[in-house]
Amino acid sequence: MGNPSLPNTPNAALFGSDPLEGLVGVEPVADDRVRLFVRTPQGLRAEDDALRPFLWLEGPDLLTDWTGPADLETLAGTWDFRTIAFFPGWKTFEAALRHLKRATGKPPGARDAPYFFFPDPVQQYLCLTGRTLYKGLGFEDLHRLQLDIETAVSEGFEFPNAEREGDRITLVSLSDSTGWETSLRGDRLSEAEIIRELGRVIRERDPDVLEGHNLFNFDIPYLRARARRCAGSLAWGRDGSPVRTRPSRFSAAERVISYERCDVHGRQVIDTLFLVQLYDVATRELEGFGLKAVARHLGVAPENRVYVDPRDISGLAESDMDRLVAYGLDDVRETREISRILGQSHFHQTQMFPLSHQNTVTRGTATRIDALFLREYLRRRHSVPRPPVRAEFAGGYTDLLATGILSPVVHCDVQSLYPSVMLAFSIQPARDTLGVFPSLLGDLTARRLKAKARTRAAHTTAERTFFEALQAALKVLINSFYGYLGFPQGHFADFEAAARVTAEGRALIHRVIQTLETRGARPIEVDTDGVYFVPPPGVAGDEPREEEFVASVSGALPDAIHLEMAGRYRSMFSYRVKNYVLLTYGGEVRIRGSGLRSRGMEKFQRQFLEELFRAVLGGQRDHGHRLRDRFLDDLRHHRWTPELFAKTETLHDSLAVYQEKRRQSARSTSAAYELALASGRPFRRGDQVTYYVAGQGARVQVFEAAKLATEWDPEHPDENVEYYAKKLDDLFRKFRPLVDDPAPDRQGELALGD
Repeated sequence: MGNPSLPNTPNAALFGSDPLEGLVGVEPVADDRVRLFVRTPQGLRAEDDALRPFLWLEGPDLLTDWTGPADLETLAGTWDFRTIAFFPGWKTFEAALRHLKRATGKPPGARDAPYFFFPDPVQQYLCLTGRTLYKGLGFEDLHRLQLDIETAVSEGFEFPNAEREGDRITLVSLSDSTGWETSLRGDRLSEAEIIRELGRVIRERDPDVLEGHNLFNFDIPYLRARARRCAGSLAWGRDGSPVRTRPSRFSAAERVISYERCDVHGRQVIDTLFLVQLYDVATRELEGFGLKAVARHLGVAPENRVYVDPRDISGLAESDMDRLVAYGLDDVRETREISRILGQSHFHQTQMFPLSHQNTVTRGTATRIDALFLREYLRRRHSVPRPPVRAEFAGGYTDLLATGILSPVVHCDVQSLYPSVMLAFSIQPARDTLGVFPSLLGDLTARRLKAKARTRAAHTTAERTFFEALQAALKVLINSFYGYLGFPQGHFADFEAAARVTAEGRALIHRVIQTLETRGARPIEVDTDGVYFVPPPGVAGDEPREEEFVASVSGALPDAIHLEMAGRYRSMFSYRVKNYVLLTYGGEVRIRGSGLRSRGMEKFQRQFLEELFRAVLGGQRDHGHRLRDRFLDDLRHHRWTPELFAKTETLHDSLAVYQEKRRQSARSTSAAYELALASGRPFRRGDQVTYYVAGQGARVQVFEAAKLATEWDPEHPDENVEYYAKKLDDLFRKFRPLVDDPAPDRQGELALGD
C-alpha cells in the first residue's frame, strides 16, 4: 500500500501539517464529533475525533453581547480579520452565526460582512487539524466501485423518467477496482429486490468511492425515486444511512451544470462525467461527453465491446437479457478505466487540500487555492485580509496573423507561461505577509519537475502511471495560481499583480513572434501562451530540425522562460481567432472552435465538415464537390437514419409552464414542447424529446413540420429532403472557397463566408 515515492521534504502549507496516513473519509456524527475512516494494511478502521467549529472575525467586540460559549484568539498581523472564535459544537457555532447576522445586519457570505467561515464541517475539521485525505495511499489503494443502471421506458416514450408509473429499473451493473463484477438482473429480481440487493452489495464491498457516468443527474436520482415508490431508500452509508441529496452547480470553464449533489456517509461520490468535462476544458478534443465516445477517445473501450442502439435497450430486458447484461458490464468497465486515467490528478490534489475528494473535483481551482492559504494562515495564527474590490485588467495576447490553408505547421508554447512569469519576475500578492504564494508556487514547480523526471526514468508501468498523474495534478495547481490573483473571492487576490503577469506574458509572446519572423517562420495564430507557425524553408516537415528550431527560439528568451514544441501537423485551416482545423501526420482531423464545431449542428453536418476538412487539408480539394454530391445523394435516396438528422432537446419546464410562458409571449414556440403536447402523453420536466423535420420545402417552420423520431418509418421515410439539403448546401457554400480556389498560394487570403 502507498505511493511509489513522493518527492521528499514535507511542506505543511501544501500537504497540511498532520502526518496521519490512510484517511479516506470524515463525517460529522455528533454536535462536537467527527468519525474518521482510516485505511490501514490490516483493513478499515473507524475512530472518532473532536470537531471544534470556528470562524474569523474582524475583532472580539463582535461577540460582546454573545451569551454562549466561545474561545477567542487574537491573530498576529494587522489584516482585516484579526480574531478567530472557536465553539464547543456545531449547534453553538450556528447560534453564533445567527447572532452575528442580527448584530451586524450582514448575512453570511456578504462581501462586507465583518466575519467569515467555512460552511462545511469537514473542511473546518481538515483545515484546523492539518489533515488531508489519502496521505500515504496510492490511487490503487482506494476501493472504488462503479455502477450503471438500465431502465425500461413506457411505450410511446423515448427516454426514461423515474416518476412515470410504467418505467422501471431492469439492470444494475457493478464492478470495482479489484476487478470484481456482478449484475442485478430484472429477469431474476423485482425492482424492489434490485434496490435492496444493491444496498447490500455496496455495504458488503464497502468501497471508499462510488463512481458512475452521469451518476448525479441520472443513476442516483432515478434509483432514489424508484426506491421511494417501493417505500425504501438507498441505504449506502457506512453507518447504514441513506444517500443525501441537494441541488448544486458545477462549472467547467464556460459550462455551468445544475445537478443533484449526492452525499454518502463515509464514502466519496465521483461522477466521471465531471472528470471528462474538466479534461475537455484543457484539451478541447471531445466531440461529446457520452461514456462510449469518451472511452473510444481515451482508448479504453473493451475489445469486442457490446454496443446497443439506445432505442433497443428497453426491449432487450424482455428479448435478450444476456446481451443487455454484457452491455452493462462493458459500461462499468469503461467507467472504471476513465476514472483510472482522469481521476488520478484529483486524487493527488485531495492529498493536499483541506477538502473531501468529492469537493476537490467539484470546487473551482481558485477556491481550492484560497483554502490552502487560509489553512496555513490559521496554522500560523495570522490575520487574514478581506477579498479585494474587483478591478478590470487586460488578459493574454490572442491574435490571428494568417488565414486559409497552411502547411506544414508547428505549435510551440511557453512552458507554464504565467507561473514562469510569476517566478521569473517575483510577482506575488501584496498582502501575502507570510509569503505563502511564492513558497507554494516554487515548491509545486520543483515537485513537478522531479515528477516529470521520474516519469521519464520509470522502470515499471505502475511507476510511470503514478508520476505522470502526479505531475499532471501539480501542473493543474501551478497554472491555477495566476487565476487566483484575479479571483474576486480570494482573500489574497491581487488584481494589480494579475495585470502585471498578463503584461509580461504579452511581452514574451510578442518576443516569440518577432523571433519566429526574424528567423524566417510565418506565425499563424497566437493564443496567450502558444503560437502556431509555418517553419522556415529547410526546417519545415523535418521533425528533428523543427525541434532544433523551437529550441533556438527558446534560447532568445529569458533564462527562466522555456519554449517547447507542443505539436506538429501536416496542415492547418486557419479560419478565425480560436477557430481552426488541424490535420495530423497520422490523418486525424482536429476541429477547434464554436464557429467550426457547434454541438447545435445535426450529426450529418459534423460528419460532412470532418470529411471535407480531411480532404482539403490532405490536398484533395477536388474531392469537396464529390463529397457534397454523395451526402446529397444519400439524403435524397433516404439512406440516412434519424441518428444523422434528428435533434434531441430536454424539457427544462413542465408543459404547463411552457404553455403559460407562450401565453405571455415570454418565450418562442418550441418544436420539442409542441410535439410533447400533441402526443397526449404525460411528458414531465426533465424528459427528452428527439424529433426531425418532415414534409417538403426548404423554408418551413420547424415547430410546424417536426415529428417525433419514433414516428420515422424506414419503409416510408418522410424526412424533409429540401430542408436538410439546404442546410448541407449552406454549410458547403460557407467553405466552398477552400474547394474552388485554383491558387493554393493565395489560400491565406481566402474570403470565407460567415
